Amino acid sequence: MSDEELRQRLELLRIEHRDLDEAVRALLESGNQDQLRVARLKKRKLQLRDRIILIENQLIPDILA
Repeated sequence: MSDEELRQRLELLRIEHRDLDEAVRALLESGNQDQLRVARLKKRKLQLRDRIILIENQLIPDILA
């Protein structure tokens, strides 16, 4: 993938991560105690965060190289 494609993918992942954060917050504030759903959303957020970090690392040049 080119740097531009990585940046676009990174932005999409950040948006999805933000949306999941809002969904978790809304679920908790609504009093809906569906803990399984909240746990799944949080797990997905962590997976997205891992992908975001991976792409960020690909975009940052290795200073020691």
